[in-house]
Amino acid sequence: MKVLIVKTSSLGDVIHALPALTDAKQALPDLEIDWLVEKNFSEILSWHQGVDRIIEIEFRRWRKNPWQAFKAGYWQKLYRQLREREYDLIIDAQGLLKSALMAFCAKGPRHGLARGSSRDPFSAIFYQHHHTIDWQSHAIERLRDLFAKALNYSRPSTPIDYGLAAHFNSQQQNEKSILFLHGTTWNTKLWPLAYWQELGRRLMQEGYSIFLPWGNEVEKNRAESIAAACQGQVLPRLNLSQMALELLKVKAVIAVDTGLGHLAAALSVPTLSLYAASNALKTGTRGRQQTHLSVDYACAPCFRQECRWVKDEQMPPCYTSLTPSRVLELLNVLWGDSKS
Repeated sequence: MKVLIVKTSSLGDVIHALPALTDAKQALPDLEIDWLVEKNFSEILSWHQGVDRIIEIEFRRWRKNPWQAFKAGYWQKLYRQLREREYDLIIDAQGLLKSALMAFCAKGPRHGLARGSSRDPFSAIFYQHHHTIDWQSHAIERLRDLFAKALNYSRPSTPIDYGLAAHFNSQQQNEKSILFLHGTTWNTKLWPLAYWQELGRRLMQEGYSIFLPWGNEVEKNRAESIAAACQGQVLPRLNLSQMALELLKVKAVIAVDTGLGHLAAALSVPTLSLYAASNALKTGTRGRQQTHLSVDYACAPCFRQECRWVKDEQMPPCYTSLTPSRVLELLNVLWGDSKS
């Protein structure tokens, strides 16, 4: 059976879909899977043995200048790629109007979320088969349910399996190292710089080495500021494979709500994730050795990209309930008083 999966972005969302893919391949080993995904995230799909063909798209770049993209032939090329094969089944795992339109361009019966189960109810117009999925479930469980209903197999009750372990050889772990995933796209998800600096200093005093990745100049500047406070090491700019190897080297990760935090979870790296604007119960990291710490504040989670109560670079008030001391207290519980 030839199947097309449409799940283009973001990094965390693509990773959320991997356990559903693992389920499907275990239930139906003869599935031939094509996957439509943003080019920046396609590398992750190449690590999973269940993906046979990756169709790359650069929608995030094209939408900035759609007319130029049209003149350059990008949209036409994507359309031709989607029409190359006749699929036995198409699953829109994104549930948005843009992904539904992409699925509509492909040849085959289209499955997706029912109107009341999707963030974008208009997407359901473009499906021939609609599936009702519990809104209260975690995103990973929703996708496992969607794949099982679309492909008509019994969803397993086994723990989630991202299917990435076979791709990576075991790495030598440094028991006295911690990696800070400090960068994310929403300002309301950013833990305050002063908190990162204090946490880094206190961990350094206990003998830990702090490693700091970055993905753009703003994140690089923040990494350098944190490193200056705790003698941390700012890593060079890394691609996803290099980032995965760095994650596998460290004892643990402390992360904000970011796609790389979900990568750490998929690799079973012990991770403490910090949540404010988003809901850890619905989109938080899942897997082995994953711990969540959320703000305790009346308006959280707000699901807003900008805090309504502050201006410029002031700290959102909810973070006063999520201090470095609180993080360290939880680390003591997780690791024991010796943190070794």
